[in-house]
Amino acid sequence: MTEERNLSMLSDFYEFTMGNGYFNQGMKNTTAIFDAFYRSNPDNGGFAIFSGLEDIMDYVENIKFTEEDIEFFRKNSNFSEGFLEYLKNFKFTGDIWSFKEGSAMFPGEPILTVRAPIIEAQIIETYLLLSMNYNSLITTKANRIVRAADGRLVMEFGARRAQGPDASIKGARAAFIGGAPLTSNTLSGKKYSIPVGGTMAHSWIQSFDSEYLAFKAFAENYPKNCSLLVDTYDTLSSGLPNAIKVLKEVIEPQGYLSYSSIRIDSGDLAYLTKEARKMLDQAGLKETKIIASNSLDEYSIESLKAQGAKIDSFGIGERLITSKEDPVFGGVYKLAAIKEGENSPLVPKIKISDNVEKITTPGFKKVYRIYDKQTGKAEADYITLRDEVVDDSQPLVIFDPHFTWKMKRMENYELRPMQVPIFLNGKRVYDSPSIEEINEYCKSQVKSLWDEVKRFDRPHDYYVDLSSKLWNLKQELILEGKSR
Repeated sequence: MTEERNLSMLSDFYEFTMGNGYFNQGMKNTTAIFDAFYRSNPDNGGFAIFSGLEDIMDYVENIKFTEEDIEFFRKNSNFSEGFLEYLKNFKFTGDIWSFKEGSAMFPGEPILTVRAPIIEAQIIETYLLLSMNYNSLITTKANRIVRAADGRLVMEFGARRAQGPDASIKGARAAFIGGAPLTSNTLSGKKYSIPVGGTMAHSWIQSFDSEYLAFKAFAENYPKNCSLLVDTYDTLSSGLPNAIKVLKEVIEPQGYLSYSSIRIDSGDLAYLTKEARKMLDQAGLKETKIIASNSLDEYSIESLKAQGAKIDSFGIGERLITSKEDPVFGGVYKLAAIKEGENSPLVPKIKISDNVEKITTPGFKKVYRIYDKQTGKAEADYITLRDEVVDDSQPLVIFDPHFTWKMKRMENYELRPMQVPIFLNGKRVYDSPSIEEINEYCKSQVKSLWDEVKRFDRPHDYYVDLSSKLWNLKQELILEGKSR
């Protein structure tokens, strides 16, 4: 068994290179504000779901550099001894605000905001992003698959296809948050208290003298959880008849048919499941469920439904745990403001690019979600400067930040702040909910979105708008930057 790891060094080397430079330039006490956000939704979807906060909190709370780490830097860099001494006593002392795990989120808005001495804020960048990016990717994918399944059980079966052990373990947690209530990953089940499940592989059947004997042995061992894999030899001429025989002989007399199932892992799933349902029903096994697996995702599930496939639940592996169709979640971490000293003003910062989507939004900001009081639906997100006061008892005019002539007058609405404090002055102040509570919160967030935003094909654009004050600041800094 591996020992508990210290992941403090899991950072791009340039974070330390910049840290050493900041230190040597006398900027150790300069306060920086960074925003973590992303630029586009995976799979061309209408939204994404935030996940990974638990890992981020653990990392920030426990970050420290050992003598061995310091010696590594001494041998592999030209960092100053003053900076190395600083790292020996390193501790995060800043503030972090974040969306809650399970929140629906949209491109361009600050999901996490870090305010800390600039070296501290810089060093945590890589771990913060990798946690947000991977976990949010898998939670978002899982939720898409669960929505496509439309009430049918979705089981996460990706342990052996994940990109390494960490992805396998954390991916199961992320999938649970997104709506997959069961995993095949035993360690994830133990670590996160997720229900685990698994029955047989083809090797079980091949180990016996006949398919019938393999099914019979399994049924006798697990009468209350008898799931028979019927496609080892021939699904309809061999697997189904043998499964039906065993279910009638072993399971039905014990009264456990409602817990029984057959699984099909190959072939034409639409055709095979329809034929299997006919054969099971004709044998009086209407309670026996049909499980389908074999490289499924939301698109293939939608297709199977359209073809009338008779499937009660889905085992989803590689296309979930790797988000195979769109495997990169493009979260970034950008400087938004800087304060050089205790009594210095906060100076907003902007990154300008010829690519419009890469122009950042400057300043220390807040994110609100606008809910219609009558429908309870989320209408738009609204970003303001941190010191702005918005009175949701008064009408609010919002506008598209890219096409400013597109305006909407909001009345009878409620503003809800999306970020909550996670760390204040280096101390963790947020108690993470249970994974079940995060899952329920995720469900409520998705329910609050209009169906048009949730559709897979050309979803409706959900607007993320800037306050007039923030928009004006952004335009001023763009003009200033262009004139330099």
